[in-house]
Amino acid sequence: MKKIFSVVAVCLLFVSCGTTKIERQAERTFSGDWTLTNISYPNSSGFVDVTLFQDASANCFRNSSWNFINNNNKGTYTLSGANCMSGTRNFVWAVQEETPDSGLYDFTLKPVAEGENARKINTGFRLNLVSLTETNMVWEQTVTYEGQPFTIRMSFIKSSY
Repeated sequence: MKKIFSVVAVCLLFVSCGTTKIERQAERTFSGDWTLTNISYPNSSGFVDVTLFQDASANCFRNSSWNFINNNNKGTYTLSGANCMSGTRNFVWAVQEETPDSGLYDFTLKPVAEGENARKINTGFRLNLVSLTETNMVWEQTVTYEGQPFTIRMSFIKSSY
């Protein structure tokens, strides 16, 4: 009897931790090459220069190339430009529903070094997936600046499938 209970409990755990059909569809839509075309700061006035993903200035991310692979949830982004530390960075990613039936989704991105095991990394970034279509995607990240919430909006266009 204990064995049957243990097997049922493990099965329920796997089912409850799996991605939903909508999350899998979003992950398939992510798959491919994207270009980060615009970074804006809604409800902000004046000049703002932020460092994104603890990596580089937002100016270095404009027109950066992103690649998402949905079968293993790995990806890369490539920065270039004057005064930027150019090169390709690796990350793992996932789409997760905020709460059941909310229709709102989070996107998580965890930078990893080449050959590094993502499970051993405790840091990453959670962004709100504002919109996602076959050709356009918008993320927002809310951070704290001078004790107040500050929103960073990133807009992408899909460059290949």
